[in-house]
Amino acid sequence: MTKDAVPAVGSFSGRHVLAEMEGIAASLLDDEVRLREILGTSLKRAGATVLELTSRRFVPHGVTVLALLSESHASVHTYPEIGSVFVDVFTCGHRADPERAIALMAEEMGTDRVLTRSVRRGHD
Repeated sequence: MTKDAVPAVGSFSGRHVLAEMEGIAASLLDDEVRLREILGTSLKRAGATVLELTSRRFVPHGVTVLALLSESHASVHTYPEIGSVFVDVFTCGHRADPERAIALMAEEMGTDRVLTRSVRRGHD
């Protein structure tokens, strides 16, 4: 191995999915406990390993939920006053499916108004 060569330690790849959802009930987007449940359950059903969830409800409204994953991370930032939410799911490797996590969350939030952008990161 030359001094510039990097030893192979596994796959260096991931998918980063950014989503914007609209048309969601303000009461749900202000419900910190329910949003934690939705994020955690959706991620697990999509094959991710949730290590930790943390959240904060803001005054007068809005919630942020963060998930630390074995595969990377996910976040939810709500705007109850306009019925909208930003969701970010980044997973490394091939086990977890971030697109599925987004779809499951949209279903749980009762909306089909979802705009997503997916970015492949790294390389196999």
